[in-house]
Amino acid sequence: MALLKVKFNQKKRVKLAQGLWLMNWFSVFAGILVFSMGLFLKIELRKRSEVMDNSESHFVPNSLILMGILSCAFNGFAGKICYDSLDPAKFAKWKPLLKPYLALCCVFNILIFFVALMCFLMRGSLDSTLAQGLKNGMKFYRDTDTPGRCFMKKTIDMLQIEFKCCGNNGYKDWFEIQWISNRYLDFSSKEVKDRIKSNVDGRYLVDGVPFSCCNPSSPRPCIQYQVTNNSAHYSYDYQTEELNLWRRGCREALLNYYSGMMSSMGAVMLLVWLFEVTL
Repeated sequence: MALLKVKFNQKKRVKLAQGLWLMNWFSVFAGILVFSMGLFLKIELRKRSEVMDNSESHFVPNSLILMGILSCAFNGFAGKICYDSLDPAKFAKWKPLLKPYLALCCVFNILIFFVALMCFLMRGSLDSTLAQGLKNGMKFYRDTDTPGRCFMKKTIDMLQIEFKCCGNNGYKDWFEIQWISNRYLDFSSKEVKDRIKSNVDGRYLVDGVPFSCCNPSSPRPCIQYQVTNNSAHYSYDYQTEELNLWRRGCREALLNYYSGMMSSMGAVMLLVWLFEVTL
């Protein structure tokens, strides 16, 4: 639609209306795409909400869903105006609404550009959210008998297997927490007593990791206990056994996964924004 007055003969008017009608319906489909991307991202984030510290990460998918709905509404309405403009009698009722509608379109295009930028800039916020969420999740790993936390072991194990990662920043994070439940410790054992007494907080800490940290590509059976004790295993050096455990932390793995997804969505949003601006 033109911002200034332009005179067209009937033939050019029909071609312009038909062209704009077609472009607006393409924009409706683009709005459906944006809505679908937001819904997909929201579902992906909810899958791992247990290892995220807050709900700030849902700002981007919620914004994408909202922009998708608004895009369908605005462009569907514009398509109706373009269709009615073929008939001067029908178009007359829309004429007073054109300027307010164009002003709303300008605001809408600014919002689309802002959401596209947020897709690229959410990495920092997502990083801190994952770091704290994974830290808390690992602390609750042993609470398999505690209501509200009994699912955490399965969540962390499935996460480490799926993303081929271990711990928050790396496998050594498991050395700093008690991830084995007291239910499976023999407190009459001298080794268990000594480990608990040697810790200020009375926790049972070991240089071991859950089974889900094991790399199935390792040529030898996985060494998940006494990981740093070379003498406890035959022909073993933990500093050179790269294939034994996943070396990458789950924070990095999840951050790369979600950042790549949001960067792709941001690129699509910029394309949608450019298309909207040309209308």
